[in-house]
Amino acid sequence: MDGRTLDVGAVAGVSHIRNPILAARKVMENSPHVLFIGAGAEAFAAEQGLERVAADYFSTPERWEQLQRALSSQQMVLDHDGAAQSHSDDPLDPDRKFGTVGAVALDLQGNLAAATSTGGMTNKQVGRVGDSPLVGAGCYANNATVAVSCTGTGEVFIRTLAAYDVSAQMEYGGRSLQQATANVIHDKVQELEGSGGLIAIDSHGNVVLPFNSEGMYRGFAYVGGEVEVAIYRDS
Repeated sequence: MDGRTLDVGAVAGVSHIRNPILAARKVMENSPHVLFIGAGAEAFAAEQGLERVAADYFSTPERWEQLQRALSSQQMVLDHDGAAQSHSDDPLDPDRKFGTVGAVALDLQGNLAAATSTGGMTNKQVGRVGDSPLVGAGCYANNATVAVSCTGTGEVFIRTLAAYDVSAQMEYGGRSLQQATANVIHDKVQELEGSGGLIAIDSHGNVVLPFNSEGMYRGFAYVGGEVEVAIYRDS
């Protein structure tokens, strides 16, 4: 989403676009529409010259094993709350972390932008769409307030319009970035038993990265400064 123009683009339910986030940007830049799904999204991406791959390009042994565990327990698994049965060397167990990748940015002209991409739930029902491609739920940017990218229990982030709520609290309620994001993640999302977090930057360059889960891979940097990265709450 482009915070300067409020233009936005998204795709959902795709399995042959090598970089779905590039397809989302093409929708934003080259289409009068906002969201393409399934075969229509695949066709649009091909028309735009984006690289196609076989579906198994996205398959890894670790994710296959996670799916088998989810199938055996007959549960849907968010990446943060599956049974901790992995032998991975990751700091956070792959069955206990989110798989979303998000980015927010502020440029020298004061323009804000946000982008979000995810593989969604493991063992989800066919056709399910989460919060990531839904403007205002998992992703939002407005030059007047903030750029936000979310990760977590998608259904709860949709029900709370989490990303837009941060902006609305700042614009209409006069809350600071820290106050608005804390309210969304630690109050509203958690009250509905949702788990996750967000990354956000406001129009003044303030950065926050709140979460209510065990940890969240995150990092930020200012031009000319050091890159700061963290995983757990106390890092």
